[in-house]
Amino acid sequence: MPDCKNHKMKHFFAIVFCLITISSLAQQQPTELDKSPLDISYSPPNYPILKMNGKVTGQPVARIIYSRPQKAGRTIFGGVVTYNQIWRLGANEATEIEFFKNVKINGKSLPKGRYTLYAICAESKWTIIFNTEKDIWGLAYNEKKDALRIDVQVKNTDTTVEALTMFFEDIKEGAALNILWDNVKVVLPIYF
Repeated sequence: MPDCKNHKMKHFFAIVFCLITISSLAQQQPTELDKSPLDISYSPPNYPILKMNGKVTGQPVARIIYSRPQKAGRTIFGGVVTYNQIWRLGANEATEIEFFKNVKINGKSLPKGRYTLYAICAESKWTIIFNTEKDIWGLAYNEKKDALRIDVQVKNTDTTVEALTMFFEDIKEGAALNILWDNVKVVLPIYF
């Protein structure tokens, strides 16, 4: 009898081992490199490096997290980005901007916090929208959650930017958020 019980225990553990192995193999595998990689930009520019080198002690003023779709031979504005329709200002998860202090944009106050950033693009101007709905994949825009809308002028550039690019640069008493893609540039001055 003891051999039969021992054999059943070995059989039981062998089954458990197989199930655990199969379960671990069935786990999600790492994804391939995204066609629209995620990027982050800070104000002040290069904030993490400055902090690592002991050149800043406080929090940054702002941080933007966004995915960078590629032009890839396509017509962007008036094509991929339809004029006069809401755009998540990037790809994949909606672009988010966080302010670590209260700011003023175009003379309007915006409290510190994290916002989803959208745009309504036209040929000569964009309406930039700061929305309080967060952690959105794709375009799940809710106008009732808008915190602020600002119009900015479009500048056409002589060079083509392949990947959507956003970065902050220092300006007097604030920072400018530069948004470039294809042959278009918009600049959003932010004061703090």
